[in-house]
Amino acid sequence: MKWAAMLRGINLGKRQLKSAELKAVVEGMGFTEVKTILASGNVVFEAGDAKPEALERDLHVALEKATGLKSEVFVRNRAELAELVENNPFPDEARERPSFLLVSFHRDSVDKDAIDRVAASYDGPERMVVRGRELITDFPDGQGRSNLIPVMQKAKLAQANTGRNWNTVLKLLTALGD
Repeated sequence: MKWAAMLRGINLGKRQLKSAELKAVVEGMGFTEVKTILASGNVVFEAGDAKPEALERDLHVALEKATGLKSEVFVRNRAELAELVENNPFPDEARERPSFLLVSFHRDSVDKDAIDRVAASYDGPERMVVRGRELITDFPDGQGRSNLIPVMQKAKLAQANTGRNWNTVLKLLTALGD
C-alpha cells in the first residue's frame, strides 16, 4: 500500500532536513517508489502491508538515527486523503484561497467538544470543522494575522499534530496516484 508521511516542524528555524536526506532515510528502510513532495517534510512511498502505527514509529526512529532530528510523523493512505478531499467542509475556500485552508493531521480523533468550546468563545473570522483525526481550519486573513492559534494553545488543545495547507494536501493525494 502507498502512504503519505508528513513530518512535523520540518524546515522551520533550525529544524532543517533536505528532501534528498528524507528520501534516503525512507529508501534505507526498504520502502519503494519514494518521492518527496515540496521541502516541508512530506514523502510518499510504497510500504506493502505495513501498519500505520508501525510506520509512524519506525519512520520517527529511522529519521532520528540517520539525521539526529526528532520529528513526529503522521501517515495517511490514498483512501483517507481522498475521503478528506471529498468531504471538505470549505469547498469554495479551497478553490478560491487554498493556501489559507489548513488541515491539521492528528494521531487520534480530534476532541470535537473542545474545538466547539473554543469556537464558541472566539470571535475571530476563522472557522473550524473536525473530521475524525483531522481539524480543517479556514483562515480567511491568513495564519500570520490570526489570533486563533494562541487561543487554542491557551486552551491546551495541543495534541500532537502537523498542518498542511490545501494545496499540499492535493499534491500528496496526486502523488499517491490511483
